[in-house]
Amino acid sequence: MPEVAAGATEVVLSEWLVVEGAEASAGEPVAVVETDKATVEVESDASGVLLRALVSPGAVVAVGAPMALVGARADVGEEDRLLAELGVEASAPEQPAAPRRDLPAEEAESPTPEAAEVPTAPDPVETPSSTAPRRIFISPLARKLLKQAGLGPEDVRGTGPHGRITRRDADAAIAAHREAPAPTAPAPAPSSAPEVAGEREPHTRLRRAVAARLTQSKRDVPHFYLKRTALIDDLLAFRAQVNAHAPVKISVNDLVVRAVGLAHVAVPEVNAIWTEDATVRLPSVDVAVAVASERGLVTPVVRDVQDRTLTSISSAVRDLATRADAGRLQQSELEGGSITVTNLGMYGVEEFAAIINPPQSCILAVGAGRQAPVVRDGELAVATQLGLVLSVDHRVIDGALAARWLGALVELLEQPVRLVV
Repeated sequence: MPEVAAGATEVVLSEWLVVEGAEASAGEPVAVVETDKATVEVESDASGVLLRALVSPGAVVAVGAPMALVGARADVGEEDRLLAELGVEASAPEQPAAPRRDLPAEEAESPTPEAAEVPTAPDPVETPSSTAPRRIFISPLARKLLKQAGLGPEDVRGTGPHGRITRRDADAAIAAHREAPAPTAPAPAPSSAPEVAGEREPHTRLRRAVAARLTQSKRDVPHFYLKRTALIDDLLAFRAQVNAHAPVKISVNDLVVRAVGLAHVAVPEVNAIWTEDATVRLPSVDVAVAVASERGLVTPVVRDVQDRTLTSISSAVRDLATRADAGRLQQSELEGGSITVTNLGMYGVEEFAAIINPPQSCILAVGAGRQAPVVRDGELAVATQLGLVLSVDHRVIDGALAARWLGALVELLEQPVRLVV
């Protein structure tokens, strides 16, 4: 298993894209794995025949561990000998059925209960006993269903061949678990914390990763905050004019992303990140956009914002958000840049301060546009105001520099024609 993400020590194998006995070319995707933040395609290092898959879908694989045996067509039938010569355990799980390319991912995984129970991908699990470990065989779909219900293979009695746990067994165990009365918990010891009542939802890998990164950021990164208000009546009128002719609709957030990119061009010292031995000045302006996907919070990156049109930025953000919901973002699309734009204005939030996403040095929190009284040339008027809060890493950027950058951003938003010239 290659290191598909910086610092990753293990991944979860989602599916094989090549069946046993099929040929794969060097650079061709052969498997899909999940990291803490994204779904990544693993490419073959060399051309050859996939002789045997050593890992079943749903299994956790350590980086550097063998996941498949690839060889020549003449090696078919010699898998056990080759594995023995390589010092790899020969009793590997069989290759699961190939995914149906003509079906959506959900249907390809399990079009019917019968298809989900085809005994082609046993997933052995060892459980402790008083004598020797007992191998439990379970289909990948059954394992997934049990995990979602908070159960384990050891809680289920399999009715398939050799005691294999099928989807039917998993469904029966889940139903019995839900109908069973909750056990009475023993009284806690005086020194222990009280048990919190309520429905328990196990943390996902993505939620754990987000929690760890934000906790580290708030603890280790010296944040400071700058607030400005931009008057955006001209920006809203400009957006209406653009949308009357643009092939895709431009949002206020797209305009903000473009303005952030140009502010980085105007004040390039802000386009930098902190490392242990140096401050790194980035060569291009890449802007991350916070996306509240169905799988959790992710921050995919729009590349080269300084050279993109508004239509290109809008299309890129839409594509990244769609693939974030589907869990199909590549790890490389979640890395890079020195700043993130996070927008809660669509929820009516007027102002908030966000936590920096390491190793970036800034995050811009955008609130809702609202009409409010302003004074212009000594006269009282009404204008649409946009609240902006910039969170800054003081190790990289000083207050005066951050203030210059925020001033440049406000000027761009209040003079929107500069976003296209």
